[in-house]
Amino acid sequence: MKNRWFTVLLSCAVLVLGACSSPQSGGDKAQPAASIDTVAARLTSLADEYVRESLARFPEQATAMGLANVSHDKLSDNSLDALKAWQAKEDAWASELAGIDGRSLWGRPEWLTYGFLKEALESSRQLRVARTELWTVNQLSGWQASATQLAAIQPVGTRELRNQALARWRQLPRYLDTEVSNLKEGIRLGYTTPKRNVKLVIAQLDAILAAPVTKSPFYSPAQRAGTPEFKTAWETLLVQEANPAIRRYRDFLENEYLAKARETTGISAFPNGPECYRAFLRSYTNLDRSAEETFRLGEQYVAKYEAEASEIGRKIFGTADLKVIRDKMQNDPRNHFKSREELLNFSKEAVARARQALPGWFNIIPKAEVVIEPIPDFLEQTASNHYEAAAEDGSRPGVYMINLYQPENQTRAGAEVTAFHETYPGHHFQISVAQELPKAHMISHLAGSASYVEGWARYTEALAEEMGLYTTDFARINRRVWPAHGMVVDPGIHVMGWTRQKAVDYVMSTGRFTSHEAESLVDRIIGWPAQLTCYDTGAIEYFDLRRQAEQALGSKFDIRSFHDQLLIHGSVTLPMLREIVEHWILERQKAQ
Repeated sequence: MKNRWFTVLLSCAVLVLGACSSPQSGGDKAQPAASIDTVAARLTSLADEYVRESLARFPEQATAMGLANVSHDKLSDNSLDALKAWQAKEDAWASELAGIDGRSLWGRPEWLTYGFLKEALESSRQLRVARTELWTVNQLSGWQASATQLAAIQPVGTRELRNQALARWRQLPRYLDTEVSNLKEGIRLGYTTPKRNVKLVIAQLDAILAAPVTKSPFYSPAQRAGTPEFKTAWETLLVQEANPAIRRYRDFLENEYLAKARETTGISAFPNGPECYRAFLRSYTNLDRSAEETFRLGEQYVAKYEAEASEIGRKIFGTADLKVIRDKMQNDPRNHFKSREELLNFSKEAVARARQALPGWFNIIPKAEVVIEPIPDFLEQTASNHYEAAAEDGSRPGVYMINLYQPENQTRAGAEVTAFHETYPGHHFQISVAQELPKAHMISHLAGSASYVEGWARYTEALAEEMGLYTTDFARINRRVWPAHGMVVDPGIHVMGWTRQKAVDYVMSTGRFTSHEAESLVDRIIGWPAQLTCYDTGAIEYFDLRRQAEQALGSKFDIRSFHDQLLIHGSVTLPMLREIVEHWILERQKAQ
């Protein structure tokens, strides 16, 4: 569950679709151009209003996206009254959107605008049942992680920007005091975070508060500004305003919230628990699929991937016993690192190697650079490797945040798979391509599909093997032993009654993770329902569309052109992606 006020926003781009009737239109009769123009204008006006109001409601988004000519002086109003007002606006937009026939817009950029806006509204409105605003204590996406990331990119390059920074961060006490009020309401209504996750957050807050002010994860603006006056003002703000507010929030968690936090791991314990999980599934995957269906599909693909891993292991180790294969990989010193620096340098070399291989597989190569930076010390025992998108205005590169904790327990095979997932040809590549293409409506920057984004990154783990990027057979096995397990363990925890230990044992059985990584991953699943299902739900769709295109086009299939169709429309929903690709296949068949 991400804190909305610092969701890492995905930039998208659009290629105007061929001027033809929509496969969903149900008829061949075209509407008059003037009528379609009217519909398009009405939709654009509605999307304009949504974007304008969204940036006002969540002002941190503009900072995260690196938008030019915007103010960076506010934090979101996280009060329940403000949420109620926002939801009323969503309802009004949804009502108006219901009167627009999106199918009539096929062949125009507005078809994509319609899809993005529809998904944003449907997902948000369906998630209301989960009352996410009432249980925001989260070691991965809680305010303490989001706010430190925001501080790291807070603009401070001019006197005006420094004044805006001070104005924004003086609002942190108000924000945190409101969080406490919301958490109290959550206790009253039966929506709380599990005790273990609360303890993880308390430990993070203790680390923040124990740091000297100049070592605080919130000190970045002062370090970057370089002016004595601002440094003094920023240190005063942290000491006199921010840290006392953080202390109040931390003490509330320790002294009041922890005792009332839930003992159970799954959100099935919530009021309307099954409906909550289904809403999360729908939000992350774009598909109206049940937890049970997701679980069964996950088991099918786990069996498929494990069979492939066993076959590779048989060829290199002389045994198809997956447990023996995993043990051999885990115990081979050639598959491990001796230091944090060695892990970091190895990952940098993998990223550079992948960047050089792109032209053979893609027509479009993004200009944006990616850098690799360690996850901050206070987060590294709980955080996962992740990608932070480059600024739209070019002021900062994309960043692969790598976890260097216990490098001796991490494997070279795992480091390669993760590097390609997060950078080239994975997240950084996909998001940067979208940022650098002609821009669609701004709604495409605010509303993206998690299953599209994470599905692409999972697909590229396999693509990296085709590209010859893996340096050992260990990596070829490693990239097969984890996919689809998330589709099993996530609903297992939240709907089917799995205990935390059962989930940890299941994750450990893959051989992909150390015990610490497995526990952190399970804690992530517990605090972030359904998110882990989107990776392979999306990847399965990518693989299926590729098979469909290869079979339909035969010798005319071109991998670079196929990848164009996957990438150039932004982070569309899976149903939208299927419609785009199937239409492309039909057009290519006609041209043969």
